[in-house]
Amino acid sequence: MSTRTLHFSVLLAVAALGTACHSTRPAYRPDPVSLATPAKPAQDDKRLYLALIAQMQQQGAYYASLAHVDAYRQRHGDSPALRLLQADALRATGQLPAARSLYVALANGPQAAAAWHGLGLIAVHEGDPAQAEQCLARAVALEPLNTDYLGDLGFARLRAGQREQAREPLARAAELAPDKIQANANMALWALLSNETALAERILHSAGFPEATRQEVLRLAVELGPPAAASSSPERLADAHLASGSTP
Repeated sequence: MSTRTLHFSVLLAVAALGTACHSTRPAYRPDPVSLATPAKPAQDDKRLYLALIAQMQQQGAYYASLAHVDAYRQRHGDSPALRLLQADALRATGQLPAARSLYVALANGPQAAAAWHGLGLIAVHEGDPAQAEQCLARAVALEPLNTDYLGDLGFARLRAGQREQAREPLARAAELAPDKIQANANMALWALLSNETALAERILHSAGFPEATRQEVLRLAVELGPPAAASSSPERLADAHLASGSTP
């Protein structure tokens, strides 16, 4: 955690964890002007084109972005930034072996943190929590202020049943980005799973979540919550919250 990546956390719990992207968003419709050859130096042209490809991916147009990766390479040659965009698109479209090869090749260069993050998301998707932990922790070590990486590491730990270990990266992400819905949703999920019901209810009521986000947090709390929590279980809190019909 592409997404990048709720690039893996809560709302994107499945997609952001390296699953193939089957976006329901409207098809990407590029502005013809943005694709025209700009009257700018070649270096600016490269930066603009890379930004356009990244924008396509943010809108879910991963297959279109792969086509533009090929076009960029023909026009400007290869670069680590281009290979990272290609790897992210391959992962999002379910082409995991090809994505893994690119990430591995990038893991010791300027794109190392993003490459380790991508490898971690692939490991989560493949059900390898030990490998996911190693890769996502490496990404966080390289970029300790990246709230997407922190959130994905914490969420991976929650999925692996490591609640105590999940708390620190999730809390860091929430405090570094207090207005970010993804970070707050992850923290609410941790609170539900850890029987911190007062904290969970406070976040769910005050963070300004869209209804879909709140429902997803509650669903994941039931899905990931083991029977160990005897009192104030996620199931009970979810039932009470749904019954109350509360809104932010």
